[in-house]
Amino acid sequence: MKQVTLYTDGACSGNPGAGGWGCVLLYGEHKLELSGGEEETTNNRMELMAVIAGLERLKYPCAVDVYSDSAYTVRAFEEGWIGEWEKSGWKKADRKPVLNADLWQRLLALTRIHAVTFHKVKGHADNELNNRCDKLARLAVPQPVPYADEEK
Repeated sequence: MKQVTLYTDGACSGNPGAGGWGCVLLYGEHKLELSGGEEETTNNRMELMAVIAGLERLKYPCAVDVYSDSAYTVRAFEEGWIGEWEKSGWKKADRKPVLNADLWQRLLALTRIHAVTFHKVKGHADNELNNRCDKLARLAVPQPVPYADEEK
């Protein structure tokens, strides 16, 4: 399997609010930056979308090291939450629905194609690639479009 590194981050202006995600894929000397955004979302959804977008971009099954500053994303896999959620029909221990189940299901399916290892990194620190993902995510946050009759 090819060894790939994926750095990810999400951002939200208001939570919920407009949000963006960014990721950097590294394979050998190749580097690919991706980003996108949504007008009404949450920070957690954008964190998940960054990982999903990066993994969906891969054409073949790969061994992937995912670096994220999202404890929500990393802990779901490291602590086995996602397996429990799947077994319980996407319900939490309190029997309430798992938030973002649609994205968790997409991500889980991708982890069954690729050999994914999650790594937690400190956000807004000295990690160059995490900082780059943060910038990509913030730049991807949709900006409000003024009405035609508003003054400029």
